[in-house]
This record gives sequence, C-alpha cells and structure tokens, in this order.
Amino acid sequence: MSSNLEELAKPRGEYRQYLPDLGLERFQAMRNQDAHEYAHDFKTLHRPPWLHALYMHWLELLQEPFKGVTADGNVRPDLFTLQDEGVPIQQIVDAAEDLLSLLNNSQLQALCYHIDSPEWRTWSNPEFLLSNKGLRLDEVDNKSREAVLNAMRINHFLGDLVESPRVLNEFSYNFVLFGRPSTSRPWGWSLYGHHLCLNVFLYRGQIIASPWFTGAEPNEIDAGPHAGTRIMEVEEELGLRLMQSLSPPMQQTARVYAHMRDPAMPPGRWNRDDQRHLCGAYRDNRQVPYEGVLVSDFDDAQRQLLYGILEQYLLYLPRVSRAMKLDQIRRFEGETYFCWIGAFGDHDPFYYRVQSPVVLIEFDHHSGVFLNNEEPKKFHIHTLLRTPNGGDYGHALRPLIPAVDGQVGKEIKW
Repeated sequence: MSSNLEELAKPRGEYRQYLPDLGLERFQAMRNQDAHEYAHDFKTLHRPPWLHALYMHWLELLQEPFKGVTADGNVRPDLFTLQDEGVPIQQIVDAAEDLLSLLNNSQLQALCYHIDSPEWRTWSNPEFLLSNKGLRLDEVDNKSREAVLNAMRINHFLGDLVESPRVLNEFSYNFVLFGRPSTSRPWGWSLYGHHLCLNVFLYRGQIIASPWFTGAEPNEIDAGPHAGTRIMEVEEELGLRLMQSLSPPMQQTARVYAHMRDPAMPPGRWNRDDQRHLCGAYRDNRQVPYEGVLVSDFDDAQRQLLYGILEQYLLYLPRVSRAMKLDQIRRFEGETYFCWIGAFGDHDPFYYRVQSPVVLIEFDHHSGVFLNNEEPKKFHIHTLLRTPNGGDYGHALRPLIPAVDGQVGKEIKW
C-alpha cells in the first residue's frame, strides 16, 4: 500500500459534521419500526415521494424482457464462452446443502426460486425492503467474505448513528437461491440489502459475479469494535491518480461533465437516488453509449493504474476466475473507455466509469441520504459492476449449456 493510500485509509470522521437531527419525524418513525413495517409505510405512504416514483419506474423496467446493458441497444454476440475456472463447486454445493438442511418448509419456499425467475432482477440497494424474498440474514446465521462483512458492519454502524438498528444492521440483507445447488447444472444466488447487492451464477467450475453493487455512508467506522474499518479507498485513490496522470488533452476528452450535477446533463442523466451512476438496480437493459478516452491510448503506467482498479472490482471472484476475467478485458483494450465527471483535485468528489463490451464499472461520490450533506462528499460512495451484452446473471452462458429434459437453459426447480 502506498503512503498516500495508507493516509487515505485512515478514518477521518469528516462525516460527523453532517450527522442528522434524530428528532425529525423520519428518524422517530424509523426507530420504532422493523424492516417490514418500514417498507410497508414507504409503499403505502409514498414517502419520500421522489424515491417512491423511482421505485414505480423500476417496476415498469422489470416488465421488459432481459436483454442486458448495451452501448447502442444491440447485444453483441459470441463474447462469452463456457470454461473451467477451477471453482471449487463441490464445496460450494455442500455449503448450500448444509444451509438447506437447517430450514423448515416455509423457509425453503421463501428461499428457493426457479433459475429463470425474473425475481433475480429485483435486488436493490436502498434501505427499504422493496422485494421481500429469500431469507433475511438478521433472522438466520450466515458466513460471508471479509469484504462483504465490512460493508455489512458499516451498515450496522450507520444504524447506530441514526438509532434505527432494526432497519439498518449488520445482517439486514436477504439471501435467495435460484435453481438447485448442483455440481453439474446451472444455479446461483443473490444477496442484497442496503449498500450491498451480489448476484452469483455458477455452472460446474465457472462463476459469474454480476451484477453487483457496493456502497457505504459513511465509508468508514471510527468508533466501536470495528473502528478503523474503511472501504473503497483503493478504487477511489487509483481512479483519481489515473485521471490526474492523463495529459490535459486526454483529461478534456475523458471529462464528459465538469460538475457533479452539470447544467449540460440531459434529462434522466442525474436522479436523486442513483445520481450519476447509470447501471444500478433494475437497469438491466440500460443503453450506455461509450464516452471518454480509449484505454488503448494509455501509457504503461496508466494501464497499470486501470488494471489496479479493475482488480478491486473483481475481488468477489476467486483468484483464477479473476485472472481469466482480466485477460478477457485486456483483449478489448481497443474498445475500452474511461470517462470522468467532476473535478479531479485531491479533495474533490468525482464519478468515473470504465466500459468495454465485456465489463462496465462505475464509481460515484454521493450527497447525503442519512447524513445531511447536500453536495457529494467523499465519505458516501456507490460502486457497481455490470457485464454488458447479456453477461449479467449468467444469461449469455445459458444457451451454451447442454439441454436437460429437452430444455435448453431451463432447469427443473427441486
């Protein structure tokens, strides 16, 4: 870790000057509700109205058949293949079966969906429990990777800050299975909740971890048993170093908007929830034109920074799968774009995106949702990854999987 990164990784507590007034009606009501009551009030009272309107738009988007994120509305074929990535599928299946053996019939019914269920697309990152499926982790035990646990712990820390631990806690996430755990047939799972959403597709020794979303407000814990936890500082610092390393003409090409909420932005380019990022919840079919500067024009040092960023965004993959995905991304350097929104001084908030036919990542500093900063600050971060051209949820692989019982890509549920 560089000295700059070590300094950046230290919790600073800057967010504390933006702590909200917990006497407001919003927080008084939230304090006395559990997640189900909180979601019911949101859906029936339509508060806040701007988020409810976005939720209704999400439901409209869900009615569209899955196509995938594209650059121009056309899915590019033949980008993805079946391959052995050495994923320890037997261990994963054994862990899933161990979980299933502990559940009663009603829990099994809540947990298990057909692999082709559109419910796989109903994950979302706000704290509201908008899609109540699967098992909620504050009701059952579960183990996760340290990167995931840190995001969960920060969510719990936020719950402490706003005195609403029944809505925001370390286990306020839902876990859902799609298809039956198998070493030879496709299946997968979704883990989703506030600021953490992971979707994983598995087939034999191959894994697709896409789409995923990780965020934090604040992105640090500066008190309590997990004090010192800080997340997403590496992709933040590397992104800024990359932008600062570009020549002025390249910076001008990369920066598509000078301001975080720029008057030049067309309608729909910014909204209060997603703000600048384009490919979050329910945006499975978003058309995102390429913008910015081509990675093939980078020098070696700039390429190293870029692949350092991508390495962070692929941490949810096992080591071999991650290396194979990076190799695939490298093959498309001539079609990979890096774009930027905002300023790029050391203390400025910013947005960036890396996009190619086989990967799309976004990083965005946000204004406050629970904290009351009206302008984007560096302690509220959203990050996400998509696999364009039908790669999300393993969709592009499914037609390649040999048929079972005469159905290509259609799996029998239980």
